[in-house]
Amino acid sequence: MQFTKVHGQGNDFVVIDGTKEKVADYSKAAVMVCDRHYGIGADGFVIILPSKTEDFRMRIFNSDGSEAEMCGNVTRCVARYVFEHGLTKKTKITLETLAGVIIPELIIKDGVIETVRVDMGEPRLTRSLIPVTGDGNAQAVNIPITVGEQIFMGTCVSMGNPHCVIFVDNMSDVDLEQVGPQIETHPMFPKKTNVEFVQVLSKAEMRMRVWERGAAVTLACGTGTSATIVAAVLNDKTERKALVHLDGGDLVVEWAENNHVYMSGPAVEVYSGQYFGNLS
Repeated sequence: MQFTKVHGQGNDFVVIDGTKEKVADYSKAAVMVCDRHYGIGADGFVIILPSKTEDFRMRIFNSDGSEAEMCGNVTRCVARYVFEHGLTKKTKITLETLAGVIIPELIIKDGVIETVRVDMGEPRLTRSLIPVTGDGNAQAVNIPITVGEQIFMGTCVSMGNPHCVIFVDNMSDVDLEQVGPQIETHPMFPKKTNVEFVQVLSKAEMRMRVWERGAAVTLACGTGTSATIVAAVLNDKTERKALVHLDGGDLVVEWAENNHVYMSGPAVEVYSGQYFGNLS
């Protein structure tokens, strides 16, 4: 199988052109190729496919084999991949995902891709759409989440996939590896959830760490960063546009007046190669 390794601020993926490479079981393949000791090593496995309605269709599988609805970092990487590998001449494309249509745009200056800006769509804020247990028509803003003897105040947002954003005074006090999986699988979240811990540095700057559903701790999360700006505005902690510092680098996010969230950041192709594992 011919593959390309990519990353967005350290959130890394194995990408294949699904029109050329045939894989019998994407979920099984994701577990194998994402293994950092016996495989290629990645947070996720991404397949680019034809779409009947959009420029391309994108499927994303986490390292545990579960399928993700969407991923912002993947979207930036895929936009760059299809352009640089000659699959399209467009610098702005539409991607069909399980979360709906996502629109990334390459920002090119002097012939060089400077950044990738993604229209992440509109946030879903009611409990039934996230989903979170409770009154399906209500929002879940600054609600208590009990984990053992600890109580965290979380704000829940869906960017096509579920997120629980928790604001803290000091990021160094957070044991992400310990509490992340407990919140991910909390009974409040019927489809589990991604978990973001956020320290607000100013009205235009935040620090964020993420525990990703199905992938554990990752260096960056585009949908998580998007959910974070929405949660920050809902809790009156920042302006509608902010710089977010992640373990792997920085992303700029904006919850615009048209209710769409826009995320901008780099996408890097690391290498291409041939995987010889048995994926049949």
